[in-house]
Formats: sequence, C-alpha cells, structure tokens
Amino acid sequence: MSLRGRVSAGLLTLLAGAAYAGPVLDRIKQSGRIVIAHRDASVPFSYLDEYGRPVGYAIDLCLRFTEVIRKKLAMPELTVVYLPVTSATRINVIADGKADLECESTTNTAERRQKVAFTVPHFITGTRFLVRADSQISELRDFEQKTLVSTVGTTDLKAITQVNKERLLRMNVGEVPDHAKGIEMVEKAKADGFALNDVLLYGLMAARPDPSALKVVGKYLTIDPLGIMLSRTDTEFKQLVNDEMKRLIRSREAYAIYDRWFMQPIPPKYRSLNLPMNYLTRDFWKYPSTELPN
Repeated sequence: MSLRGRVSAGLLTLLAGAAYAGPVLDRIKQSGRIVIAHRDASVPFSYLDEYGRPVGYAIDLCLRFTEVIRKKLAMPELTVVYLPVTSATRINVIADGKADLECESTTNTAERRQKVAFTVPHFITGTRFLVRADSQISELRDFEQKTLVSTVGTTDLKAITQVNKERLLRMNVGEVPDHAKGIEMVEKAKADGFALNDVLLYGLMAARPDPSALKVVGKYLTIDPLGIMLSRTDTEFKQLVNDEMKRLIRSREAYAIYDRWFMQPIPPKYRSLNLPMNYLTRDFWKYPSTELPN
C-alpha cells in the first residue's frame, strides 16, 4: 500500500473510532453489551416480574436508550445485561464503570453529581410517610417521640435525620436495608412510619396483600427529581441519552410509557396506581432539561 493509502486508511480508522469515542461508548462497542443496573422491588420503576425479569417504567425508558445506542454504534447485535443493585451500591456501579445505565428511582442531588450524571428527570416527587390505616399520624410533627424509618442510602433518610435534629422532634429515626423491610416494619407495628418518596410508597402499597391497611400522609418534606444515572465522564454518551429522553417527551411517547405504568394495572398482578402525572413533572416536561430548578 502506498503512503497515501496508508494515511487514508489511518484516517478512516480514526474517524470510525471518533464515532463512538468515550469510555462508556468504547466499552459497549468493545464488549458488545450494555449493562443496565436495576432494583428488584421499586414498583413501578424497576422490579422483577413473575419470571424474575427486570421490568418497569425506568426499564422501558432505558430500553429506548439502548436502541438509540445500538444504532449509534451500528451494532445489529447488542446484548442487554442486567445488574441488580441496592440503594447502597447503585451509585458506585456507575461511577466504577460496572454498569452503563442505572434504571430506577434515584434522586438527582448535587452530592451525587460529584460521582455520576443524570438524565432529564423522568419523575419529580418528594418524601412523604407511609403509616397504618388506623394511625392518627397525619403530618411530620406527629412522629414526635415515635419511630420513623427509611431505607439506607436514600435522600429520604438524610432528610428525616436532618429535620429531626433541626426541629428537635425527638423522633427515633431508624434505617432499613431495603424498601420491603420498611413497609413490613410498619405493617407489624415495629415502626410508626416509613419515609420514602410518595410514588414508591404507592407502588409498595399496591404490591401488598391488603393495600387498604396502609395510607400515605403528610406534605412533601423534599422535592426530588428522579433520573437515570450514567457516567459523568462520557460527554457524548450523556448527550446521546439525554437527546433521546427529550425526544421521547416532545413526541409524547414518554407520556404513553408513563400511562402504561401509572394508570393501568401493573404486571404481573398489582392493581393500577391510578396516579396521573403530577404538576411537578408535567410542568418540568414543558421545557425538558438537565438543569434543575432551584
């Protein structure tokens, strides 16, 4: 091959590499797989169906992103690998490159953005409280000298710990390893309440044998934008995923995905949440952005 031919071939190789330059896109291209981190019981965002397969609102969104990535990398065969995570492990699997997308109900915070990035929010919610239906508790101050628990590694636990100290509520704040344990403690009267973002509380209730034995109370203690986590170091990957999220919103495809998981019966056996999109999410989606309101 002539010198000109070798230079041309080299340029073509560089240009081909530039098409998917970046640590995440490179990893996906080289391995032939994309790794999606998920939860096992965050109904309806990310949970396991009757066959043990990850499903949910956030999973559906991530599968849309996966299709865009497949086309971008010109990979007819792109294997999706699912990696289970917990509240305590989910951030590090993205920061350490063990997963490419984390698809559930994780709150976008300034502290977390030191390690990871987030997509345009797919839901905006806030911390409220799950109590037994016969409980007299109706707001945060009613938990004074009572036991309020939340899941380890969540913004909800951080919020109730902070407000307990600042307002001198003398609550017994406890942490539980997962959402299932939190709701179980309330049902068995081992805790007076379970603090979590309200949409997850409604999802957890829908999965219980007797949802009418529980209720969600209180005003929002926090405002939490939930997003898909991804690497903060791969600019092209972030833009690719966020552009698709914005397209889904503007085309209203995201609204149809929302309705499937929040307005219809949740497979395999959960009743519908009957939860219309709240004003926080609806208003934010008018001008979808990764820039969050103050």
